[in-house]
Amino acid sequence: MQTILGTGGVIGNELVNLLPKYTDKIRVVSRNPKQADARIETVSADLFDLKQTNKAVEGSDVVYLTAGFKYDAAFWQKRWPLVMNNVIEACEKHGARLVFLDNVYMLGKVDGWMKEDTPVNPCSKKGEVRAKIAQTLLDEINKKSIQAIIARSADFYGPGATNSVYNILVFKNFSNNKKAAWLCNDSVKHSFSYTPDVANGLALLGNKAEAYNQIWHLPTDQNALTGKELIQLAANAFGRKPVYTVLKKWMVKAAGIFNPVVGESVEMLYQSQFPYLFDSSKFEKYFNYSPVVYRGGVGQTYKSYLS
Repeated sequence: MQTILGTGGVIGNELVNLLPKYTDKIRVVSRNPKQADARIETVSADLFDLKQTNKAVEGSDVVYLTAGFKYDAAFWQKRWPLVMNNVIEACEKHGARLVFLDNVYMLGKVDGWMKEDTPVNPCSKKGEVRAKIAQTLLDEINKKSIQAIIARSADFYGPGATNSVYNILVFKNFSNNKKAAWLCNDSVKHSFSYTPDVANGLALLGNKAEAYNQIWHLPTDQNALTGKELIQLAANAFGRKPVYTVLKKWMVKAAGIFNPVVGESVEMLYQSQFPYLFDSSKFEKYFNYSPVVYRGGVGQTYKSYLS
């Protein structure tokens, strides 16, 4: 049995389609799971509750933690450690291996490429939370109480990635015949992980025994592009001119006064002000895997906005 904790999001949904390649027993878990296939078991559970988490994990060989919570630092501070502790305890109790989908917030501002051994140096409240829960899991791995993988990705983009900055500011605006936008600095390179690559990477890692008890960066095209170049690619796909606005930091701060979600993004703007370069060469070499290049990923993302 392979279990996905936190379905309904783009990565969880992709995983549901990929895991039949590895197992005929799949369980999807969320507060209100939807059963798209009668062959897939659905379980309703609240990961903030240990008993429900135990029930959700029971009988699993591999568990994928892909859950996402509302973009709120205070909420993260209270809830993420609770969820991580509950999932670890449940996996230990039932002898399940854990694959945790992580991001790179805990690394803070990095000069150069972000790699698996880049020092943890958060410069945001959300980064501090991610550093804490990752260390909690690493401590359990080091104590040999659990077999687990920390699988990190860069910012998402791709079909169905409705919370992606690239999707929201560029694809969504173009699809609505509006001017695109970019955060802070359109002249620095910014890595984006294509969501089908992220999900495929998780499935490959989860089903490779030798991959456990390590940190991995999920496959991401190494040819990072600038905001200007990424907008041009999307504009080409839509057959329109690459007209856009660069949203300066003060503009985002001002908008955050009226929109809490935008306000929560202000502390993360360093990722847009400076080069944001994500290295997944360890994964690519080990699995002989070639990530989807930006041109191809942009084309597929564009197609998803046609329907």
